[in-house]
Amino acid sequence: MATDTLKSTTGAGGAPGGLRRLLLDNGALTALIVLVIALSALSGDFLTTDNLLNIGVQAAVTAILAFGVTFVIVSAGIDLSVGSVAALSATVLAWSATSHGVPVVLAVLLAVATGVVAGLVNGFLIAYGKLPPFIATLAMLSVGRGLALVISQGSPIAFPDSVSHLGDTLGGWLPVPVLVMVVMGLLAALVLGRTYLGRSMYAIGGNEEAARLSGLRVHRQKLAVYALSGVFAAVAGVVLAARLSSAQPQAADGYELDAIAAVVIGGASLAGGTGKASGTLIGALILAVLRNGLNLLSVSAFWQQVVIGAVIALAVLLDTVRRKAGATPVAAGAGGPKGRQAVTYGLAAVVTVAVVGATSFLHGGSPSSANPKLGLSLSTLNNPFFVQIRAGAQAEAEKLGVDLTVTDAQNDASQQANQLQNFTSSKVGAVIVNPVDSDAAGNSVKAADRAGIPVVAVDRGVNKASVDTLVASDNVAGGELAAKTLAEKLGGKGKIVVLQGQAGTSAARERAAGFARGLRAYPGIRVLAQQPADFDRTKGLDVMSNLLQAHPDVQGVIAANDEMALGAAKALGSKAGRSVQVVGFDGTPDGLKAVEGGTLYASVAQQPSQLGRIAVDNALRAVRGEKVEPMVKVPVKVVTKDNVAGFSG
Repeated sequence: MATDTLKSTTGAGGAPGGLRRLLLDNGALTALIVLVIALSALSGDFLTTDNLLNIGVQAAVTAILAFGVTFVIVSAGIDLSVGSVAALSATVLAWSATSHGVPVVLAVLLAVATGVVAGLVNGFLIAYGKLPPFIATLAMLSVGRGLALVISQGSPIAFPDSVSHLGDTLGGWLPVPVLVMVVMGLLAALVLGRTYLGRSMYAIGGNEEAARLSGLRVHRQKLAVYALSGVFAAVAGVVLAARLSSAQPQAADGYELDAIAAVVIGGASLAGGTGKASGTLIGALILAVLRNGLNLLSVSAFWQQVVIGAVIALAVLLDTVRRKAGATPVAAGAGGPKGRQAVTYGLAAVVTVAVVGATSFLHGGSPSSANPKLGLSLSTLNNPFFVQIRAGAQAEAEKLGVDLTVTDAQNDASQQANQLQNFTSSKVGAVIVNPVDSDAAGNSVKAADRAGIPVVAVDRGVNKASVDTLVASDNVAGGELAAKTLAEKLGGKGKIVVLQGQAGTSAARERAAGFARGLRAYPGIRVLAQQPADFDRTKGLDVMSNLLQAHPDVQGVIAANDEMALGAAKALGSKAGRSVQVVGFDGTPDGLKAVEGGTLYASVAQQPSQLGRIAVDNALRAVRGEKVEPMVKVPVKVVTKDNVAGFSG
């Protein structure tokens, strides 16, 4: 596939010039081939049937979203709302089918209609409201995500079984998401290359005023363009939810950036007028191959973001170089050298197969590592609690002589599913998972079970799948203990606020349930407000500052983690630890330091380093076939100024 079909403005050159032109005119395809060859040489686990199918599945949602975004970018627009629209559409489907008994077929139509309506609103605001596309779709990003949270009440909704088959395989090996991706890609190519609407997109993107003067109804065309983008977003949301067996209100967060990146890497110009579905598919595959390969090579999750950002920048730079080299895009609707394109694709396939086949000899006879290999997928590393779990796990792995690969799901259940699939296809000895969401991790854990790989859950359990052991503290019991600690400090009477975690996460739900249960025993405690601050210190500061305007007489704060508690303490200033008592959760180093200094009254410590150490120890025992307990409880502990000196997480 080529990203753009280009014609040189000069005559035919010699052989070196022809090769240079071939590489420039097929930059994304060249990059994909180089990546596949390099990763095949570096990792013996990359070029396996299971892993290649994983890559297809992992590219599917991004590619489907990106096909819709291609329409928008070709017409010189932008759509930042596709991730939120995907989550909203899936939530509408699950909510209507499971909570209200709507027939599944009608629920699917409602999901697609949701995408269409969101797209039409975007198109109306842009075409008739004269809002810049960036602003209009940014507003829809917020509205769509908010509606998904309102409908679901912040909790995942189980997906109908009949629709969940979209996340399965045909014949036990061919993933349905890949088939959906191919069908949607062919539909996008058909619209762009063979319809009046597609030609209109290129005309509007090339010169909107000229298109209008030529008789095109530009406003109506823009409505259709954004409606199409909404349809593709809805389909992507349904496929994603089917993979996770649940509609997650926080799903596809940030996917709009991946979709735009795939379109740009595939050769489309943000200025409009150029872009092809085939190029978009290649761009999505490049992102999936990169993430998959970097996982297999045990590259740090933080460096992975750096590498992907660099690839996007290089893709745009290549596009600039290509255009300066004198190549000009074929006009939309022109025939183009189809035979030459076919030869290019065939040559690319032959070269890739030959070189990849040769690199397989690099791994054929190489002995496997003597050390057991374990994979650890954490829900996020943007939180000190999980950083401590990683530190404890790494320390234990080093002590036991274990190779431990750590990945960061960035609170994205879909990304974690990809990471768990990568661990399974690379045949690690055991998998340790700290689920973003207990329901969403189920399918990936089942796949590991089928492959005979032991799975250890840490901090949070996995629903609808069996794990060898769960190493965890009880979030509900911890929340109850936090409420009791604050209530007793206030003498059983007082006015408090509760800072909740990120809506839709199991930790936030469980801790909130514990707070509520603990406070029932103290009728003299009045809860003035409960607001989410997303487990984030800055948001904890902002939310608490706002609440103080309405409730200056607050006497206590319960926060679902230490980061939010520290933000609240900052907002309270000199009141913290004096007239207002603050209780956190997790026992992080910064939280314990604040307890010691008197800013926080207490933190309910879960001993995260201990969680990591015990998880690795049990995973290694499972690899060796030794018996492990189905549940290992690490007790929570209330840490105050009186006992903080002797506490170690």
